[in-house]
Amino acid sequence: MLTSLLIKNYALIKHLEIKPEPGLNIITGETGAGKSIMLGAMGLLMGNRADTKALFDETEKCIVEGVFNISALNLQSFFEENELDFEQNCVIRREIATSGKSRAFVNDTPVTLEVLKNLGVFLMDIHSQHDTLLLNTNAYQLALLDAFASNQSLIDTYTESFQKFKKSEKAYQALLLNAESLKKEFDYNKFLLDELIAASLVGEEQAELEEELNILENAEEVKRKLGFAFEYLNNSEFSVLGLLKDANVALGSIVNISEKYSAIKERINSSLIELQDVSHEIESENSKVETDDEKVIFLKDKLNAIYRLQQKHSVKSIEELIGIRNDLQEKVDKVVNLDEELLVLSSTKDKLLSETQKQAKLLSSSRQAVLKPLADKIQGLLADLGMPDAILSVKIKEKTLAIDGMDDLVFEFSANKGSTPKPLKEVASGGEFSRVMLSLKYVLAEKKALPTIIFDEIDTGISGEVAIKVGKMLTEMSSKLQVIAITHLHQIAGKGQTHFYVYKDNSDVKTVSLMKKLNADERIVEVAKMIGGQNPSESAIRSAIEMLENNN
Repeated sequence: MLTSLLIKNYALIKHLEIKPEPGLNIITGETGAGKSIMLGAMGLLMGNRADTKALFDETEKCIVEGVFNISALNLQSFFEENELDFEQNCVIRREIATSGKSRAFVNDTPVTLEVLKNLGVFLMDIHSQHDTLLLNTNAYQLALLDAFASNQSLIDTYTESFQKFKKSEKAYQALLLNAESLKKEFDYNKFLLDELIAASLVGEEQAELEEELNILENAEEVKRKLGFAFEYLNNSEFSVLGLLKDANVALGSIVNISEKYSAIKERINSSLIELQDVSHEIESENSKVETDDEKVIFLKDKLNAIYRLQQKHSVKSIEELIGIRNDLQEKVDKVVNLDEELLVLSSTKDKLLSETQKQAKLLSSSRQAVLKPLADKIQGLLADLGMPDAILSVKIKEKTLAIDGMDDLVFEFSANKGSTPKPLKEVASGGEFSRVMLSLKYVLAEKKALPTIIFDEIDTGISGEVAIKVGKMLTEMSSKLQVIAITHLHQIAGKGQTHFYVYKDNSDVKTVSLMKKLNADERIVEVAKMIGGQNPSESAIRSAIEMLENNN
């Protein structure tokens, strides 16, 4: 329900703020006073394109803001899907800058016009002679038909199944696309992988190999020097170990004289033990060093292979080569297992498609079952509205599976006896279209929480008893949803719970459109003018009073 509307700097409106009430809101006024301008501003809230020519003052921006109570419309999922904050009182704002740039906001979050249009369908339906969202939007037609058929449970089941199918189809297509790319690279990746596997890479091995090669290439020099070191420690006439042993013995005879000498002897003894250990290690290392030309060639070949791989892959360590090897192994394995993985995903997709088609057929059958009852009910209402020969049929055409099922709707209409029904929007006049729209929405208002409905001159082409029936229908609809009706007929105006009057003010340099909510006395005068002209007679005034009293 629209609870508040603010329009600033739009067309002939400098500043306008109204608060429509629940029930039936009537808007009347002189021709050209600005009623259609207000509809244009409301259209901005529904995502219509903006135009700087619409600015009242071209030096200031235009603002149109509507506050909607959406507590009964079950729109939480829409807000979640579009990453919007959900509030029971939803604020939609459009701004048109002097540069022509337009911005849209939902609860102060910037949104695209597409999001605004999708949301607007659920909030407000503006019906004029030449424009309607309801009968020209298949998704909304289906939503209304489903409401008439009480299909919500079927819709929920189908929607869940369809979303699972689309998710599986997306996963399958993504893998299929990736598979083509991976298969193209497979041979090259396999070659690189085999090359890295053949190198038998081990982490931190490179430094060990380089050290071992360096020792082998200098084996004679290493062996000679280790031999010298061993001789100096052990076998020469004045070996280090022999001299230390002599020093140790010499100190042994005086250790009882002072603890200091004992401490010195201990230190020499520790050094002797350490040097003996060093001597054994030198002897061991010396025994390991041998000249091995074949080993040198092997180590050089292995290191050269590592260096080539590092240069080829632009890395500096074996650890990085191992990382590349693991990545290549994963890519190769993925291609090897692709056919099996694709088969699994394809099978899952096909099963979900079969289940979705099954649910779509159940939903379609339920829709088919109510087509004639809906058409018959609409025809009965059209007869009451002065169209006794009208024929309306609703047909379903099968389409590719979509989020709303497998059905497209076609409304066919004939207003005159003997005429073949054709698509409604092609053959119905403005007045006929209005009455079909009114009848359809009247029927569906009992089934579903519909958006605020705005009828622009729903009274086109009618008068007398038919106008009274239209007014009665609008009143009955307004007991279930908010209705805003722009009218020139007193039979309809007199049915409203709230009455707004649009008028022009020429007192300033530039004409402006204004709107005010009429009190009880002002309503009597306005309805009387609609009955008897600008200067209503007393009988017109009495008729207006009687009409408004009967409405209450």
